[in-house]
Amino acid sequence: MKEAMSDVREVNFDGLVGPTHNYAGLAHGNVASMRHGGLESNPREAALQGLAKMKALQEAGFAQGVLPPQQRPDLGALRDLGFSGSNAQVLERAAREAPQILRAVCSASSMWTANAATVTPSRDAGDGRVHFTPANLQSSFHRFLEPQTTGRVLAAIFRDGARFAHHPALPATPAFSDEGAANHTRLCGDHGEPGVHLYVYGRQAFGGQQQPRRFPARQTLEASQAIARQHGLRDAQAVFAQQHPDAIDAGVFHNDVIAVGNGPVLLYHEMAFLEEEKTLEELRARMATPLIPVRVPTQAVSLDDAVSSYLFNSQLLSDPDGSGAMTLVVPGECQENEAVWRVVQDLLLGGNNPINDVVVKDVKQSMRNGGGPACLRLRVVLSEAERSGLTGRVLLDDGLHGDLAAWVEKHYRDRLTPEDLADPQLAEETLAALDELTRILEVGSVYPFQLG
Repeated sequence: MKEAMSDVREVNFDGLVGPTHNYAGLAHGNVASMRHGGLESNPREAALQGLAKMKALQEAGFAQGVLPPQQRPDLGALRDLGFSGSNAQVLERAAREAPQILRAVCSASSMWTANAATVTPSRDAGDGRVHFTPANLQSSFHRFLEPQTTGRVLAAIFRDGARFAHHPALPATPAFSDEGAANHTRLCGDHGEPGVHLYVYGRQAFGGQQQPRRFPARQTLEASQAIARQHGLRDAQAVFAQQHPDAIDAGVFHNDVIAVGNGPVLLYHEMAFLEEEKTLEELRARMATPLIPVRVPTQAVSLDDAVSSYLFNSQLLSDPDGSGAMTLVVPGECQENEAVWRVVQDLLLGGNNPINDVVVKDVKQSMRNGGGPACLRLRVVLSEAERSGLTGRVLLDDGLHGDLAAWVEKHYRDRLTPEDLADPQLAEETLAALDELTRILEVGSVYPFQLG
């Protein structure tokens, strides 16, 4: 039986920044990641910045969840690649012979849970369950290491098979390259109403459409279509739109760097979609509620400014009072860019749309690696019964925030360079930290070292 729409809320599950947060410059096509490669990071500050954002939203009445980071360094991956011996010997040899591989297996990129999976709410799925598909993230080695643990974490938290359905990640081949919810937006009236799913892809694996020339397109049409099939969506519930190749070449590696949607609002840059009008027309034809497009022209915000400020990688949230008003959570870099901040003030707050408040949050440690507020969260629409059916202690409250902040202060370093990643003591510190974290979150054994 369908629950009342008022019982349905969107929960943002943010990824905790892991203890090995570093600037290795691994993400080709991510301008910020490449620009800051090799710099010193501060894992403690990064994790606390993420927690501060979560806490501020929770205190404002938004539903906020937490997802744990991955096990890093991934010593199993190093052993699979032929490095043998003790943990210290494996790390030393990898640092000497393949430093880029070592950096990859230490990446804390799982903090960006917008890439963790694609989610379909029970209201839209034919079987009335919430559906999850972990992203295969096959386009980069450091992220390809994530899906198995992601799947275990999601299955541990969303455990009730009567309410939640879990699918395997798509085949890890270029034809089905999948980057998760960073390329997926659900548009609707109220969160409890039927939604239309906008899947944005960068290329067709089996087609000849225009493709970017400078940077790779990470999402394929075939992957998006497969996920829609897995989740039981009908043709009338989905729109597939190609990302503009010129935007990808400017550093827009995911659609959530150039567009963000919530409810009936789609905030997007004019270069977001290769066929802008066709995309809007298809959304209008499928939505039960009138679409509210909020278009930002290139004349107001250039592609370079959009990428550097991450204006569109902001969180767009329905206010918890049920008024229909919305809040835009932007990174501090938006306030520092005159053109972008003018758009925020004039076009958004002064425009004919439901966005009536802007909140600025400092997530600089994440931003330097190319991830803003929207990268840090996986959106999961849940009914009251589904929320009560979660396993573990993953919905943020004052107690959990306090425990997590104390955990970070206890276990995290305040300085980390790429050279520090070979330190066997760092590996021991992270395993101890993650073991304690699973007890704090009450999610059971989800990490390889816990499973033997």
